Amino acid sequence: MAPARTNPWLVLVVLTTGFFMILLDTTIVNVAIPAMSSNTKDGLNTTLDQILWVLNAYILVYAVLLITAGRLGDLVASALCGLSQNAGELIAFRILQGVGGALLTPQTLAILTSIFPPERRGAAFGVWGGVAGLATVAGPTIGGAIITYINWRWIFFINVPIGIAALIATFLVIPDLRPGRHHGWDLPGIVIATAGLFAIVFGLIEGQR
Repeated sequence: MAPARTNPWLVLVVLTTGFFMILLDTTIVNVAIPAMSSNTKDGLNTTLDQILWVLNAYILVYAVLLITAGRLGDLVASALCGLSQNAGELIAFRILQGVGGALLTPQTLAILTSIFPPERRGAAFGVWGGVAGLATVAGPTIGGAIITYINWRWIFFINVPIGIAALIATFLVIPDLRPGRHHGWDLPGIVIATAGLFAIVFGLIEGQR
């Protein structure tokens, strides 16, 4: 693990790369709905209800686990999504992808708070927020180009090289910031928060039907 004297701006680049990948997962799929649901050779021949769960499975798990998350990427899940042969597999792998995204996102903010002094945190969080906005715009744009010129499966494969690069850079650049003390788990609080978020998000997704 890299020492704590690592340049904080270099750490910021690595963290925002992973954060960009997570947000790209959220937005890039939207434009691929017609291609994924079609009954052509490359399509999954699925119903609209099933294909909507490809979108919602990621968002639902992401929202539910965000509060209690640790650090983990969604590299493997992205590859598995691209290899899916039917809607059920794709939904399952999107759930796994949502777990990875939820585990990684909170750690970016925690690390930035630790490595940047108070007078520089505003700039660091500004870059972090700018990346969020860029990913929101880039997702549909990149997704549309991939679907038009390549294949919808590549909207998931595109994250694999980004994830590998970010993972390698994490071990080389991110300092070890463990405080050296053990924190307990508020299990009742975790259960209540998770169940409450699941109920709210699931209700919003399935309420109309």
